[in-house]
Amino acid sequence: MKSHILTITLNPTVDFCTTAPDIEPGPKLRCTDPQIDPGGGGINVARAVKLLGGQATALVAIGGATGAHLLQLLALEGVPTVAFQGPGETRQSMSVINQSNGEQFRFVMPGPVWTEADVPRALNSVDQATGEDTLVVLSGSQPPGVAKDFPSILADHVGDRQARLIVDTSGPALFHLAEEPRAALHVLRMDGPEGEELAGRPLPTREDTADFASSLVEKGVAKIIIVARGPDGSVLASPEGRWHAVNPPVEVVSTVGAGDSFVGAFTLALAGAEPVEECLRWGVAAASAAVMSDATRLCDPDTTRSLLQQVSLTRL
Repeated sequence: MKSHILTITLNPTVDFCTTAPDIEPGPKLRCTDPQIDPGGGGINVARAVKLLGGQATALVAIGGATGAHLLQLLALEGVPTVAFQGPGETRQSMSVINQSNGEQFRFVMPGPVWTEADVPRALNSVDQATGEDTLVVLSGSQPPGVAKDFPSILADHVGDRQARLIVDTSGPALFHLAEEPRAALHVLRMDGPEGEELAGRPLPTREDTADFASSLVEKGVAKIIIVARGPDGSVLASPEGRWHAVNPPVEVVSTVGAGDSFVGAFTLALAGAEPVEECLRWGVAAASAAVMSDATRLCDPDTTRSLLQQVSLTRL
């Protein structure tokens, strides 16, 4: 029996992606019709799970007309949602590709400012949507005003319900999570630069990354630590061992959504009780598929399954 997957997005966005013949200051830039997608870390994780044949419920903070538009977009994609009222108006973001050279410009808005009164409402929604053995995924940026200890507080709520927490975060929230053991924190993922910042030293080799990840596992920060190494794949450490997985080089069209595709595929495999190293293979294949797709598009399922056969898995 598969575990239920619940993703959390406190700072969702409606993403607009367009192209222009050339991008320069001054003249009006005539753009193509935009591709409009629901966005935000947890939402993209749920979308990736859906693309790969699974199902995840997206718990989303919404506000105003943009929030209503966001829910319509998710409904069109068949992603189940649990919406709760967030402060202000849901944000919009835009990416513009320069047709002359392929450069991509990403304009990311901060989102509405949260107050202390908004956080309990979010946690109450999580409590109501979380059951025993639910895989709760927190991914994406925290809204302005949300304290760095929110993921730690969330871990306590998830643990009280015998659920497991998967977090993909950065900055102060990541540092706070790494300060002490969290029993309910099952998976903690970070990018290479974030890992080096947390480690306080360079991690030039896969073994260096694995040693650092293992130290966090031994400290009890999380059961599974994943550090992404960009084109060099990802390293995973757990009590069962350490692995590195990488795909052969692929043509990079856009890196948008690669991390969320990784988390979606990894979580779906974990929900199906796959071995942790197999979950890693799925994550790497999905991330590689995502970078081959345009703009805000995520992992193509057929491409992901094809790449899965090419993933090189090494025990470290």
